[in-house]
Amino acid sequence: MFGTVTLPIWLFVLILLFAAVTFASHFFIPPVRWFLRRRMQRVVDELNKRLERPIQPFKLARRTDMIQRLIYDPQVIAAVAQHAREEGVREDVAFSEAKRYAREIVPSFSASAYFGFAIRAARWLSTRLFHVRVVRADEKGLAAIDSEATVVFVMNHRSNMDYVLVTYLAADRSALSYAVGEWAQIWPLSRLFRAMGAYFIRRKSRNRLYRRVLSRYVQMAIENGVTQAIFPEGGLSLDGRVGEAKVGLLSYILQGSEASSREVVFVPVAISYDRVIEDRILIDAGRSGERRFKGSFLTGTAFALRWLGRRVTGRAKRFGYAAVVFGSPVSLRQLHAETDGQITGIGAKLMDEVRRHVPVLPVPMVAAALQNGACSRAEVKTWITARLPRWLAADIPVHLRLKSVDQTVERGCNMLILRKLIDESDEGRLTLAPDAGDVLAFYAASVPFQDAAVHETNEIPVAIGT
Repeated sequence: MFGTVTLPIWLFVLILLFAAVTFASHFFIPPVRWFLRRRMQRVVDELNKRLERPIQPFKLARRTDMIQRLIYDPQVIAAVAQHAREEGVREDVAFSEAKRYAREIVPSFSASAYFGFAIRAARWLSTRLFHVRVVRADEKGLAAIDSEATVVFVMNHRSNMDYVLVTYLAADRSALSYAVGEWAQIWPLSRLFRAMGAYFIRRKSRNRLYRRVLSRYVQMAIENGVTQAIFPEGGLSLDGRVGEAKVGLLSYILQGSEASSREVVFVPVAISYDRVIEDRILIDAGRSGERRFKGSFLTGTAFALRWLGRRVTGRAKRFGYAAVVFGSPVSLRQLHAETDGQITGIGAKLMDEVRRHVPVLPVPMVAAALQNGACSRAEVKTWITARLPRWLAADIPVHLRLKSVDQTVERGCNMLILRKLIDESDEGRLTLAPDAGDVLAFYAASVPFQDAAVHETNEIPVAIGT
């Protein structure tokens, strides 16, 4: 019993490592975890003092706890049993599949990652790439929203920059929870998006069990007051127009509101750019009739490296304006009454609200004028000036550079010349490049009333910024 035991050094080291891990897991890691949780709670308490809409406890729950809560939800359990019967598999196999879906969907929100890194990164990237403008915001309406209501930002989808731009501009309002597609599941983007509170969705999945797990997560978030941000179009606009709503996520939100005492309030958010970074990729996809994008992670990385190179050498220029309008909030109860609860009607009304708030910017205005026959800067100015009264009367948010049509025309024309989409002769005549037609049409699509009867005016709509 008290004899000597001889062990190889490697085995002795292994035993010591196991002992150290066991000691740490029982005596060291728990207090460290408790300390970090306490520290995080203090950080969240400070953040909630300055946010319009505090971060809800549901969003701060540990990811493992949320996954357990989701997969043991009665509706998910019922869906597992139905899936097992339909597919002819054991229930434990179907349950494992549901758990895999839950692990894929559920985020792992980190307040320090969101407000410590993501907001700063979003601000830096947005302001380095664009001149960012909030053209209009219904501050009184936003401030009047019930503090217990669940807020859903409903946005048009122009670019993958939308996530970054709105995250930055909504930083003082709340921490947004986005629904992101399969493209964001690439490592290490997936870890970053999860930490920012985004949840992943398979947009084209028809698996009933998957849809039930997804719907229950969305409904739980709605029931617990988590601020959402959704793109009802279901994908990027391929032609520059605001598309029709796909009702998948909207139907989940409607079902979640029916099971909750919380009011659901939608905030229409309209986004526009002087340059959509992916414009040619989107145009090519629209021309082919399929949502197959030629761009890839490698091409995106190459673009980023080229831009960083120009940034370092001082040759980088901003891509014009990126503008956002926060419209007036509208409650789900109001929409429900106006549409008799028809989800397609609710989706149509929300997209109409977004559509009428899309900002009109210099490059789209110049592109629309060129598409409608303008052949010089003077003709472009005449075309824009003649339509200002109609835009003003319809309450269209128009952003003029320095509140001047001349400055706006100069900025728009110079940007298109820089991109080699148009050329200007010595006589001042503007001619389109051979491949410019589709690109100009893409930007002109966001400009309303192009064929309206017009007259001259000196009135200029209110524009924010320079």
